[in-house]
Amino acid sequence: MSEFWLYLKLGFNHVLDWNAYDHILFLIVLTVAYTFDSWKRILLLVTFFTLGHTLSLFMAAYNVISVNSDMIEFLIPVTIFAAALFTLFTASNSSKNAKAGILYGTTIFFGLIHGLGFSSYFKAISSNTGSKLLPLLEFALGIEAAQIVVVLLVLIFSFIFQTIFRFSRRDWILVISSIVIGLVLPMIFNARIW
Repeated sequence: MSEFWLYLKLGFNHVLDWNAYDHILFLIVLTVAYTFDSWKRILLLVTFFTLGHTLSLFMAAYNVISVNSDMIEFLIPVTIFAAALFTLFTASNSSKNAKAGILYGTTIFFGLIHGLGFSSYFKAISSNTGSKLLPLLEFALGIEAAQIVVVLLVLIFSFIFQTIFRFSRRDWILVISSIVIGLVLPMIFNARIW
């Protein structure tokens, strides 16, 4: 039982680590355009992101895939940038029924990339366990729980700014997406790949 809590806490802390806030930035741009009314879609998006993240950890843990860490560290902020641009350019779109398949597929793909960024660390901490599957699932539960916390915070802040401070939905999305873009551009330009 103590191993369960260990991996659950590792997954939870992985998302909420302020030294590696890229995960939080991605979740912000993934959910900033939504309200509490869209909770089912948000939960699906977050779960698909976790699935992609977990799949890449699984493939790395079982040596199915090997990656260049510099390339992944470059691609992670690129995924955040792409998601922020998408949110920025669709901010005026009041329809929440964008092509769901493309959105979910992209979210899984971006989850794969983000998971690869953590794969070497996960391989190291799970190397002493016989089966890596159970620790991986426990870690994924921690990730999912932390992501739900982040999403709830984004939804609460969106509600406060749009209801109390009277930000229009469009302006709120533009401001938050622009802030995220401003935060990830230095990450892209300072990547070791250059």
